[in-house]
Amino acid sequence: MHVPDGFLDAPTSLATAAIAAAGVGLALRGARRELSDATAPLAGLVAVFVFATQMLNFPVGAGTSGHLLGGALAAVLVGPFTATLCLTVVLLIQGLAFADGGLTALGTNITLMGLVGVWVGYAVFRAARAVLPRRTSSVPLAAAIGAFVSVPAAALAFSVLFAIGGQAPIEFSTLAATMIGWHTLIGLGEATITFLAVASIAATRPDLVYGARDLVASTHDLEVRTGALA
Repeated sequence: MHVPDGFLDAPTSLATAAIAAAGVGLALRGARRELSDATAPLAGLVAVFVFATQMLNFPVGAGTSGHLLGGALAAVLVGPFTATLCLTVVLLIQGLAFADGGLTALGTNITLMGLVGVWVGYAVFRAARAVLPRRTSSVPLAAAIGAFVSVPAAALAFSVLFAIGGQAPIEFSTLAATMIGWHTLIGLGEATITFLAVASIAATRPDLVYGARDLVASTHDLEVRTGALA
């Protein structure tokens, strides 16, 4: 999913840079409402985990490989605003230190993974949680569904950007079908990793999972009321 330098023309790259800058600016403000003294260290760990797993590719067939995007995973664990900041830091380090994704395409990569991946994944997570049983064990499944959808969504967004400012003559329908097809398979790996990571934390410390905080709070209130009646 990392877009290298030269894939998009200068106007499109500048436009995505502006979108990314605006998104990161909003995330800086929103993250203050999501983080606490207890969860701030988790945000750093999430960024490190996403950075490490993005460097590892897994095969999906026909010589194609994929890696974790991590947007939905980060959003469920630390909140969508903080997740956008985590992905931004990861992509910045990868671009500067490892040449993974071009610097002129940094705004594009932040837009695709730090904005589309995070916010589509989190929106689908919230929608899935609304229809699943209201218990902590539903959170990993909802997170996996959000993670699965976020990957082809980011691929579709890239296809749209390439149709606007791509540097090669490729039909939008052909590019979109290819990107979404392969990234749907990659989404299965994304969903699996996300499910396992969220489930491992939710099983021991659900209070640290942003996407489960309301469930933990309601359970605590019920226990308090039950104790008072007793």
